[in-house]
Amino acid sequence: MNMPDCEQAEKLADQLLAEYPGLVKRAGYGETVLFYNPTGLLPAGVYFASLKNHDGPNDQGSHLDRDGVFRVAFGLPDAAYEGLFGPRPPRPGKGRVVHLERDFATLDRLTPHPVYAWMGWVQMLSPSARNWQEIKPYLEESHRRAVALHDKRIRSSADVSRESRGE
Repeated sequence: MNMPDCEQAEKLADQLLAEYPGLVKRAGYGETVLFYNPTGLLPAGVYFASLKNHDGPNDQGSHLDRDGVFRVAFGLPDAAYEGLFGPRPPRPGKGRVVHLERDFATLDRLTPHPVYAWMGWVQMLSPSARNWQEIKPYLEESHRRAVALHDKRIRSSADVSRESRGE
C-alpha cells in the first residue's frame, strides 16, 4: 500500500464497514471511530475499532506522528487478549502508557494498545496486506463482542423502560 497514511486508514475503515454489518463510522477524538449500532437505539453504540494517524496529548506511546504511520485499534474479549498477551495490565495514569515490556511503536505487528490494553484493546500500526489477513480472526471476535455488548445494553434499557412503566 503506497498511499498516504490518512487515505490508507480511511480505506481500511471503509473496508471494515463493508465487511462487518451494523457498524457506524464517526469522527471523534481526532480519529475515525467505528461503533456497532445497527438500530441506532443506543446514543453512540458500542466501540468496535478506531483508526488514528497522529499522537494526542494522552496517547503518544505509539509515536503515530511518524510519516506514513497510522493505527488500527480494537477491543478483544478477555480470553482472546490473554491468550495473545497474558493478563491485562493495570490502568495507567492520565497521559501515561500501560506498564508492559512492549515496543508500542513497532510497525505491522499486533501488540497491546499502549493506553487501553487494560481494557483488552490491541493495535496494529500500518498493517501490511499479509498481516491484515492474519488479524482478521481477531477482528471477527471483536465484532462478536461488540454485538453481544450492544444486545446486552439494549435488553438492559428495555428492562429499565418496562420497570419505569410498572410492568
